[in-house]
Amino acid sequence: LNSFVTVVMDVLALAELLRPKPEEESNDDLDGEGGPPMGPGAIGPPKKQDTSDVEDTRRNKKTDTGDIWDPDVVPDHASWEDELDPRPSPEYEYVFQQAVGPEDMFLGVSNKNPSTAACEHLLVKIKLPDVKYADVQLDVTDTFLDCRTPIHKLGLSLPHRVDSKNGKASWDESKNLLTVSLRMIREYDFLQK
Repeated sequence: LNSFVTVVMDVLALAELLRPKPEEESNDDLDGEGGPPMGPGAIGPPKKQDTSDVEDTRRNKKTDTGDIWDPDVVPDHASWEDELDPRPSPEYEYVFQQAVGPEDMFLGVSNKNPSTAACEHLLVKIKLPDVKYADVQLDVTDTFLDCRTPIHKLGLSLPHRVDSKNGKASWDESKNLLTVSLRMIREYDFLQK
C-alpha cells in the first residue's frame, strides 16, 4: 500500500509539473529580476555599444559635392518625365521568353511551365514608325528603359530587375520595330533550374 501511495504521489507531482501555467504567472522568458527576456544573446557580460560602424560610414562618406540628394536615394527614372516635351509615347509590348529544349517540349522532365515565373528573358518590342535606326537613343538600367527619337519618347519601369550590361537590341527595318532582349534577375530564379 505504501508503494502504491508513493506512485500516486509521483504521478500527481508529474502532472503538476506538466500542467501549463496561467499567462500571468509565466515568467519563463524573464531573467531572475523580471528584466528583458533571456535568449542566446543575453549570455555573458553585457556588451558595449559598437560605434565602429558609424565611424566607418563617416569615413567612407564622399566629400560634400553640394548635391541636394545622394544619388543612391534618387531612382534612375526620377527625371524622365518632362511635362514640356510634347513627343508621344510609341506603342510597345512586353514579351516573356523561355529557353525551351526538346526535353521540355516532348518529355516534360524539367521544371518549366507556361507561367512568366519560368521565363529567363524579357523582350521589349517598341514600334517606331517613320524613324531611322540612327536616330534611336536607347538607355537601359537594371530597372528602367529609356528610348528617345526625334518623334517619340518612351520611359518604362521594367517589371523585373534585368542584367542591363548584357542586353541586346535589334532593329527590324521593314517593320520599324526595335526589340530589346534583357535577361531577368529575380530573387527566386534558382528554383526554376
